[in-house]
Amino acid sequence: MKETFFRTLSWLHTWAGLLVCWVLLLIFFAGSLSYFRHEMSLWAEPELHRGAFQDYQVDQIANQLEKGQSYIETHSAPTTQRWLINFPTERSPMLSFAWQLPPEKGQRRGKIEQHTALADGSGVITDIRDSRGGDFFYRLHFDLHYMSAITARYIVGVCTMFMLIALISGIVIHKRIFKDLFSFRQNKGARSWLDAHNVSSVIALPYHLMITYTGLITLMLMYIPWTVSTAYPEDNQAFLKELNPARQTEKASGIQAEQVRLSQLLPQVKAEWGDAPIKQVIVSYPKDQNSQVTFYQNTGKEVTDESSILVFNGVTGELKYASPHEVSGTVATYDTMMSLHTARFAAPLLRILFFFCGLLGCAMVASGTLMWAIRLRQKQQKAIDKGEKASRGLRLVEGLNFMFILGLPLGAAAFFYANRLLPVGFATRSAWEVHSFFIALAAMGVWAFFGRSRRHWQLALMIIGVLYCALPVLNAFTSPSHFIDNIRSQQWALVGFDIVALLLGGAMLFASTRLSAVVKTLQKPSRKNTATAEKVRRKQPDPSYANELASSSPLEEAKS
Repeated sequence: MKETFFRTLSWLHTWAGLLVCWVLLLIFFAGSLSYFRHEMSLWAEPELHRGAFQDYQVDQIANQLEKGQSYIETHSAPTTQRWLINFPTERSPMLSFAWQLPPEKGQRRGKIEQHTALADGSGVITDIRDSRGGDFFYRLHFDLHYMSAITARYIVGVCTMFMLIALISGIVIHKRIFKDLFSFRQNKGARSWLDAHNVSSVIALPYHLMITYTGLITLMLMYIPWTVSTAYPEDNQAFLKELNPARQTEKASGIQAEQVRLSQLLPQVKAEWGDAPIKQVIVSYPKDQNSQVTFYQNTGKEVTDESSILVFNGVTGELKYASPHEVSGTVATYDTMMSLHTARFAAPLLRILFFFCGLLGCAMVASGTLMWAIRLRQKQQKAIDKGEKASRGLRLVEGLNFMFILGLPLGAAAFFYANRLLPVGFATRSAWEVHSFFIALAAMGVWAFFGRSRRHWQLALMIIGVLYCALPVLNAFTSPSHFIDNIRSQQWALVGFDIVALLLGGAMLFASTRLSAVVKTLQKPSRKNTATAEKVRRKQPDPSYANELASSSPLEEAKS
């Protein structure tokens, strides 16, 4: 505890945010990209950019089910565990037939082979490159990578709780929260970074509170498991069965049986759902006595994250389970929070708003880390001017800032370039797409070890900006359709990807050109100390950009 409540919360706000800031930056960055995971997945499969996109057609469902079942029966292996027929949706406008093989040793789930039907019904596209697409960024923001999912989710949960503490304490200590929304003083060193931190925090404050709290709610039973263990002390499986009875399937019996024709189940589906669109049909353990058929409704436009399903016996066609039309208040509240966090219900404009708020979250965390580095350097500046080295802690903070603030966008660009430049037949190409992301991130860490001055930041931003601006050009050379073709065919997901890439690239290039102007306008050192400082700098050059950004104003002035 400090001498006053305000100073105590100020200390809490500072350290709650700073201790996990770089992990939070990764979570915000990957989570923001996840709002367009389906659009990124479409871009990552250029083989489907011409002739495969189609709309959902109610009068063709029976024919598509019959065609899909026949195709999968012909081409899948006898040991196949599941059949999947995916119908066109607003964000994934394709009809595809897929099957899941048994998992190999050490795998949790088997590989899914997916083929996509041409829109004119003339054939099926089979040679589709293996890519994680937007799903990589979606999983990254809560499962991280190169570690077990359980460990990663505990790490993310701790960081999210720190984020919530930082937000609440920040609101309490922010005396001029509405006034500072319109306050941004340029070229004022630490004061400018504090204004940037305040503006990016306050503009999207409702979003930051919502996304942080609902992020904890999504995995609340993992973080607080004692409620389940108290109510179900001997059998957690009983809880899972009661929570989601539709997911509890019987194991394969090993006894062969005739599989029901999927098109014959449509009258029962229509009796339950009317003309509601179907998103997916899954057959578990096909041609087995315990086979099960599950129809999933397309609820994309509703504020819900809960699946509406119908489960049939795969042999007799008998309806076994139907999602209830009414749920308890607890389930409805949880479902709404999940839906708000994932924004799967959102129309394009709302997802753009969420994406923008997510980028403001990145700016909030990044500006906080930069401001921290600047203040640390201000405290050590006198010793540094005398020829002493900056502390290890300061060099570590500045290096991690360089690595994550610049490495994350570079890693995303590397992921998309790897998607197009790696050979299509490369056996582990999807894994190397992911590796390229982390290789680029690590490369920025190595770069930070050798130099972090203004010119290094400028050069890195310029390289990243050029890479993003060149993505539409890369797409034009590696895809059957380019930007103009996509506009003519009204493939707005692909058009939007190119536009966002150009905007992000332009922002990086603009930031690169602005760095020089920002530094030149900072307050110059006094004439008395100029000669001495210049001699010291010649003897020992300082590789830090934070040193060039830090103004001569003291720390307390920046807090005022």
